[in-house]
Amino acid sequence: MRSRRSRLLLPVVLVGLAAALCSAMLGSTAGASVPQPPTDNGEAPAPRVISKADRQVIRRIINHRNSTWRWQTVMFTPRTPYHGTAETTQNDEYRRWALRVWENRAKVAWRKAQRPPHYAEWQCIHRYEGSWADPDAPYYGGLQMDMSFQRAYGWNLLQTKGTADNWSALEQMWVAERAHASGRGFYPWPNTARYCNLF
Repeated sequence: MRSRRSRLLLPVVLVGLAAALCSAMLGSTAGASVPQPPTDNGEAPAPRVISKADRQVIRRIINHRNSTWRWQTVMFTPRTPYHGTAETTQNDEYRRWALRVWENRAKVAWRKAQRPPHYAEWQCIHRYEGSWADPDAPYYGGLQMDMSFQRAYGWNLLQTKGTADNWSALEQMWVAERAHASGRGFYPWPNTARYCNLF
């Protein structure tokens, strides 16, 4: 016959076993298509040595993030937020998922940047204007942008790379796109736009 004390401890032991079993079942994420990012519960994370393979994945994520941001900057679109969870997580599956996401974002940003909305029109205007590397003042680059135009629509490039002759052809076209979207259309190029039948 069981003592009163052992009868009282039995439910406690069973609850503990059930909790451990649930924890083990929920801890397996092998079948999850999109793993959950780590949550911040206010506790210090358990120390973990990051393997060489993990560091390589993190480096690739950061490279793809930088590529995405570079093309988004060229297109004057907001940067995709980056929270760095792949660098701190202990979930390898989540880290690999984050790598696939950033690889895709970099490809999409690159593809979109290669063809500005008025690509053919800018190429036509360029044919009548000058070399993409034309350094002769007062008009610079393949779309012959003056300083006031560069300050208004390409101020970030002007600040970091100098005048338009130092920008890539794509960067010059995206600055022109920015001016076009502001309501100026093709009017900054009155003669060449007419040659290209843009009026």
